[in-house]
Amino acid sequence: FVISAVANQTLHTDRPDLPDCFQLSVLSWLPCIYLWVVFPIYLFYLKRNNRGYIMMSIMNRFKTVFGLLLWIVCWTDLFYTFHELRQGHTQPPIYFVTPLVLGMTMLLATFLIQFERLRGVQSSGVLFIFWFLSVLCSIVPFRSKILQASKESEVTDKLRFTTFYFYFALVVCELVLCCFNEKPPLFSNVVTDPNPCPETTAGFLSTITFWWFTRMAIKGYRMPLEAKDLWSMNPRDSSKVMVPKLLKEWEKEQSKAKRYVDQKRLNRIYPARLCTPKGGGESSPEEAEVLLSNQKAAPHQPSFLRALIKAFGPYFLIGSAYKVLQDVITFVNPQLLRMLISFTKQKGVPDWWGYSLAFLMFFTAFLQTLILHRHFQYCFVTGMNVRTAIIGAIYRKALVITNAAKRSSTVGEVVNLMSVDAQRFMDLTTFLNMLWSAPLQIVLALYFLWQNLGPSVLAGVAVMVMLIPFNAVIAMKTRAYQVEQMQYKDARIKLMNEILNGIKVLKLYAWENSFKEKVLTIRQKELNVLRKTAYLGALSTMAWTSAPFLVALTTFAVYVTVDENNVLDAEKAFVSLSLFNILRFPLNMLPQVISSMVQASVSLKRIQSFLSHDELDPHAVERKNTGTGRMSAAYHFCFINVMVPQGSLLAVVGHVGCGKSSLISALLGEMEKLEGDVSVRGSVAYVPQQAWIQNATLRDNILFGKPYNEQKYTCVLEACALTPDLEVLPGGDMTEIGEKGINLSGGQRQRVSLARALYSDTDVYLLDDPLSAVDAHVAKHIFDNLIGPEGLLKGKTRILVTHGISFLPQVDNIMVMVEGRVSEMGSYQELLSQNGAFAEFLRNYSLEDIIEEDEATGRETFPLTLVSYISHHFYVRRHGCSQRKHSEQQEKHKPHEKQKLIQAETAETGRVKAKVYLEYIKAVGPLLSVFICFLYGCQSAASIGANIWLSQWTNDASNNQTQENVHMRVGVYAALGIAQGILVMISSFTLAMGNIGAAKKLHNNLLVNKLHTPQSFFDTTPIGRIINRFSKDIYIIDEALPATVLMLLGTVFVSLSTIIVIISSTPIFAVVIAPLAFIYIFVQRFYVATSRQLKRLESVSRSPIYSHFSETVTGCSVIRAYGRHSAFILMSDMKVDDNQKSYYPGIVSNRWLGVRIEFIGNCIVLFAALFAVTGKENLNPGLVGLSVSYALQVTMSLNWMVRMSSDLENNIVAVERVKEYSETKTEAPWEVEDKKPPPEWPMEGNVEFHDYSVRYREGLDLVLKRLTLNVKGGEKIGIVGRTGAGKSSMTLCLFRLLEAAAGEITVDEVKIAEIGLHDLRSKLTIIPQEPVLFSGTLRMNLDPFERYSDEEVWKALEHSHLQKFVSNQPAKLELECAEGGENLSVGQRQLVCLARALLRKTRILILDEATAAIDLETDDLIQSTIRTQFEDCTVFTIAHRLNTIMDYTRVLVLDKGQIAEFDTPTNLISQRGIFYSMAKDAGLTQ
Repeated sequence: FVISAVANQTLHTDRPDLPDCFQLSVLSWLPCIYLWVVFPIYLFYLKRNNRGYIMMSIMNRFKTVFGLLLWIVCWTDLFYTFHELRQGHTQPPIYFVTPLVLGMTMLLATFLIQFERLRGVQSSGVLFIFWFLSVLCSIVPFRSKILQASKESEVTDKLRFTTFYFYFALVVCELVLCCFNEKPPLFSNVVTDPNPCPETTAGFLSTITFWWFTRMAIKGYRMPLEAKDLWSMNPRDSSKVMVPKLLKEWEKEQSKAKRYVDQKRLNRIYPARLCTPKGGGESSPEEAEVLLSNQKAAPHQPSFLRALIKAFGPYFLIGSAYKVLQDVITFVNPQLLRMLISFTKQKGVPDWWGYSLAFLMFFTAFLQTLILHRHFQYCFVTGMNVRTAIIGAIYRKALVITNAAKRSSTVGEVVNLMSVDAQRFMDLTTFLNMLWSAPLQIVLALYFLWQNLGPSVLAGVAVMVMLIPFNAVIAMKTRAYQVEQMQYKDARIKLMNEILNGIKVLKLYAWENSFKEKVLTIRQKELNVLRKTAYLGALSTMAWTSAPFLVALTTFAVYVTVDENNVLDAEKAFVSLSLFNILRFPLNMLPQVISSMVQASVSLKRIQSFLSHDELDPHAVERKNTGTGRMSAAYHFCFINVMVPQGSLLAVVGHVGCGKSSLISALLGEMEKLEGDVSVRGSVAYVPQQAWIQNATLRDNILFGKPYNEQKYTCVLEACALTPDLEVLPGGDMTEIGEKGINLSGGQRQRVSLARALYSDTDVYLLDDPLSAVDAHVAKHIFDNLIGPEGLLKGKTRILVTHGISFLPQVDNIMVMVEGRVSEMGSYQELLSQNGAFAEFLRNYSLEDIIEEDEATGRETFPLTLVSYISHHFYVRRHGCSQRKHSEQQEKHKPHEKQKLIQAETAETGRVKAKVYLEYIKAVGPLLSVFICFLYGCQSAASIGANIWLSQWTNDASNNQTQENVHMRVGVYAALGIAQGILVMISSFTLAMGNIGAAKKLHNNLLVNKLHTPQSFFDTTPIGRIINRFSKDIYIIDEALPATVLMLLGTVFVSLSTIIVIISSTPIFAVVIAPLAFIYIFVQRFYVATSRQLKRLESVSRSPIYSHFSETVTGCSVIRAYGRHSAFILMSDMKVDDNQKSYYPGIVSNRWLGVRIEFIGNCIVLFAALFAVTGKENLNPGLVGLSVSYALQVTMSLNWMVRMSSDLENNIVAVERVKEYSETKTEAPWEVEDKKPPPEWPMEGNVEFHDYSVRYREGLDLVLKRLTLNVKGGEKIGIVGRTGAGKSSMTLCLFRLLEAAAGEITVDEVKIAEIGLHDLRSKLTIIPQEPVLFSGTLRMNLDPFERYSDEEVWKALEHSHLQKFVSNQPAKLELECAEGGENLSVGQRQLVCLARALLRKTRILILDEATAAIDLETDDLIQSTIRTQFEDCTVFTIAHRLNTIMDYTRVLVLDKGQIAEFDTPTNLISQRGIFYSMAKDAGLTQ
């Protein structure tokens, strides 16, 4: 009854109204039902989340009062009804029920207002929706009461009339008040935070429309955003909260798995024991073990996925709930479209019906927008949290994994886990909901289609189902290609990493070309895979654009031909089309989601296996309070028993590779202990063989987290002989040190490492050969002041691995190691008297006279040694530090501001210049670019043609001429559609080809430039930054850019065609376009400016995470030894949070944009519908259907168009960055054709320096000043001088790694500045200071150009004493060297460098501190090899051990970049100058 009354009173009049009964029941109860349903859930939520209470404000009082007034108003009605009852007027029961229910609900609302205040809710969504519904539902009675009053000329029911308007006014007031925010709760962190995120305090309306972000958008538009403008993280998203959350779940999983495995083991062993017969009892456990190992194939691993779900699932589900709502609302619009088309068909329908339909369409679309973006917000935040947590977990794990586990994956691979794999999870979470949402949408769409077209839909469904395997196959293939491409990319990055790490060596050996070829071959394979992927991509794009069309075609064709009476009219055709368009999205997303799930599962396995690696046993070394350290750890040592008494000094000596460093590692608990125990008393300081230096200031490197104490600090600097170096460094101790300590010499690095140990002031010092990298006299100074019996460390327990014989008499105990076991141990005298291997070893070096002389001088009668000749005006007492000096020093350091070596990476600001786009178009090819746009135009034309044809076809229905030309209609429709599909394929394919061509060009330019870049560039640029260009930016150019360009072109043409169609059907629409376009461009500019800058900030703040991580991984043994892991974890967390700080506003900016752009799209729908209603007299239904259904799908395109144009701007930055590094200044040409020296040059090997000066970089002081010297061919020259005197610089000059500032060098009459660099460098040989090996075979490391035969290589190995080692390896010359040669000892690496030199055998040989890490015997071997093999060559040796150069022709003494002395060693000693004092320190002269 109600329904028919509603219909009569509303639809067929020009003044529609609803009956009283309906108004009182349905309309009044709707808001009440809503509030009571939501109340329990909301109450539970509020009980869980307490933010502190809010003080009672005036607004809050008003809200409460209004709520109580509403209750009174409602119950006034109720009592009035009772009053009437007593008067004898009986009213229907509804008049009792409704006021009662309303009154109760108002009380509930008032209670909620107060309860929210106590719980710290600043703005309530629940109540806003309630008041909004109440106002909405009261509008109808509001109007009908006025209509009735005007009809009847006086008000019949005065009281109810008055109370209703009171009620209406109060509800409106409540709604208005609800839009405003309360003050933040007391004691909330919003008050304390300098730049809090406004989201926490934003109101409900502001939250759902993301209005709170507008401030940043405006700021970003006015001027480029900077890091200081970013809001702080919401506490719940920070690493501090997220990482422990995940780790807690992961630990639960691990312990569960462990329990499971133990259980299984027990179950297997015991039954095995029970069922074996007597006699065989012994073997059963072993058998069980064998069984166990066989069944280990499928162990029960802890599931990382489960941990992730438990940690982040609940929050994610809220997003999923929004998605359900959105999916349902999506299907309202096609129904409204149907009503609209039928409305235009009918003649006598009142206009208001059409207008309300148009507004309804607008309203549902808007609601859908808001809900969709809420859902996305939840998903993206989850993704961000997952990334934070995974990075944190990996970082924490990397600090504790064993060395074996560390070897199984290189640093690069682990960094990849952090960057690529964590990113994959982040990307997956955003679309994960499609897994269930897509099927739901498909089912709903099919249901409505069935209603519309009946069984013919099945034909369309069949086509869809056939397309699914097609898409799936493409997805599978693409996936396979991606894996392959990842492998190539990994290989290429790994190789680049090594090239950049060893760039100095490549330059010195002139090996660049060989490595360039290696990179380019990998790159070519990578591009081939990309090309295959592009073929597939073109196919899948075709499937994606043509799918809806094919489905529509088959459905319509079947529908028309099955039955004569089936007529395809506008209603059926366009409603079906809009449903097919809805279908298109889920159908396409499904395979994508599935393939990205497959990717994520690969990442999951990688992360899971990394997190399941064995960890170092924290109890491997007992830290107990006894002075003895007994250990028998079996590694590649045999059993070792050592006991070091507290406070003694133990020296460990032995050959290269006999396990000295491993012994130290074992004491640190870094080795896997097979049996026995190790105990260390007290805290430990550790100096590794290769100093580990952080990218921080020199002072931070020494303090290493300890508080700064000036007096102690100065003491430490003096003892480590660092004071003179500080004067040389540009910023004193505040100089920033590059990655891996690049701007310190080897000796300085080692001394900084020593200073760190000394400053840490611990009980036990483990010193792994700290004196090898420094000069003899510095070594002596350090030993005397620091390590030795009179040094600062006396009374501490110290274990010193050393090669220096001269110190041995002064140590308490000596331990001789041979091949991993202790061959003998005892004091110096004991070992001499035992006459064992050690005594033999010493006798060979007949240094007894030195030692006796040393004993004679005695240790006490060494009053005050001159520290060194640079700081000869500072006297150093043995202990304590002179106060005078320390005040002097302070004054000296005031002028030095902290000098940055590494310039901060610049983030480009402002709009991307048109030049960059042109560069890219030029790389693609200008003609090709034009052709691509032309193809896109054709494809859009075909698509519009097909749809206009369809609308003509549907008009046949109203003119009743359906049957005659069905075949023609179907045929032309099909032809147009198929043409569109083919054009799509061709266009996307040509586009992909163009992009790949561009990627190839850009990478080649970058690579060639980087190999031609001078060394100074690499000293001032962190490697991570260059690698970033090769990995991240090239990846964007390879993969992200093409996809972006493809989408952008697609969406631009779709949007254009929509507007063309709407204007052609309702020309008046043109009026609206201008304002809408204006708003669109306005929003777009705001968004692009802000989001681009956010993206840049994000990518700049990303590299520190990875560089800090790789630094940590290389130095983790040092970090652990000093017990600094928690500090480093904190640093990493801060870096991740900084990165997420710029990522989060980036997500929100997308939501902000989405809501605004979709609003414009919804306006287009509204106006298209409105104009269709106004012009309905002269429009046929086909055109209405066409224009409105086009308008319905434009929102998507508009949104994507802005996104893509912004993405394009963000991604084109990669082209900009790659270009920037492809155009850095290059060094001199490698070969100068007209100045080529003769092939046999240099014949003699004469070297002349003439007035030669050089500086490291522009604007720095000269390192060498006006050197003039003449060296005859075949002379052997030793170069000595204090660290930093310019010894290494001199060798770099010969190779022109440093170009002359003045003067020149000639070699055999050829001025080296005039010939090509390769011509020069390939004719000189160097054995560099640090042995650098590349990963690859040993053979490749010796001879990358394959110029020598195997015999020659073996011969070189024989001379360099590596033959025994290599021939014992199963792979012989094909022995794989690990990254950086990690699997050879430092000494062996040095010998490999010697072998390289022997292979090249040029006339001029340069030895740079080559003997640093080698024990004396090997040193002797090398020296003798050099004497025999390079007899007729000119040799320059930078020596630390003076005994190696005592028999050289001449010795050059450098001091502060100038020649101090230059003569034969004997003459120099008799001159009693600098050389004499050095020789005396080294004990080579009296």
